[in-house]
Amino acid sequence: MTIAGFDPTGGAGVSGDLKTIAAHNCYGVAVVTSLVVQSTSALLGRHDVSAAVVSQQIQALAEDMPLAAVKVGMLGSAANVEAVAAAIEKYAPPFVVLDPVFRSTSGAELLDAEGVEALRAQLLPRVTVITPNIDEAARLTDQTISSIEQMRAAAAALHAAYGVRVVITGGHLEKPQDVYYDGDNYSVFAGDRIPSENTHGTGCAFSSAIAANLALGKSLPDAIVLAKAYVTKAIEKGYALGRGQGLLNHLYRLQGSTQARPVVVTEMAESHTAGHR
Repeated sequence: MTIAGFDPTGGAGVSGDLKTIAAHNCYGVAVVTSLVVQSTSALLGRHDVSAAVVSQQIQALAEDMPLAAVKVGMLGSAANVEAVAAAIEKYAPPFVVLDPVFRSTSGAELLDAEGVEALRAQLLPRVTVITPNIDEAARLTDQTISSIEQMRAAAAALHAAYGVRVVITGGHLEKPQDVYYDGDNYSVFAGDRIPSENTHGTGCAFSSAIAANLALGKSLPDAIVLAKAYVTKAIEKGYALGRGQGLLNHLYRLQGSTQARPVVVTEMAESHTAGHR
């Protein structure tokens, strides 16, 4: 299950998460927390779903089918944070991966200060692993982070405060490196920088890939390594669509050795009061 906002570009949020989950041969279900008005170049607005509706979505799915893992992304409001924390407490899924989304790439706020405090108090202690990038980890720890040593210190601080395992992603460092801490040991996962601007949705894909690999029975360190490899290849095979930041190719594994330019298909959902069509 992914619990996140809806990104109409298909690159991030529940739409990107569902593609990532499918790419790992898992079946994804989605709880929408916010309808985001967004293109590849700008976030133009958002409309948060009420906490009551978020709770109802989770209940409908959790009481209908077994949940092998849950990924939590953008929540939008403190009320939604509280609703998700309560649902995790109630349904106790075996794995919960939290991607703490605070801001869009363009700098727009996606969770206010009250929501961040609710995240700290109610949600962080209930998850399996948290996957902040450097900026998100800095906000959660009130630390400055610009090096591997500072990433280690922030990971230790988060674990000490919330008892959660931590992987801080360092995609913005000169050499992309992620730091993982489980409370006893640190691991540093290095990667290659791909010369591509097609990176919209990398954080969402990374956390969703970790959740999918955990659902498939992988250990957390192995799930992180596999997720990093998946995202790297999705960037390499990405799409230079739109006027802004290009998009990941979440489903590159389904394609052959040649990759044609994709055709963009837009689906517009209609509401019908008399039956379904």
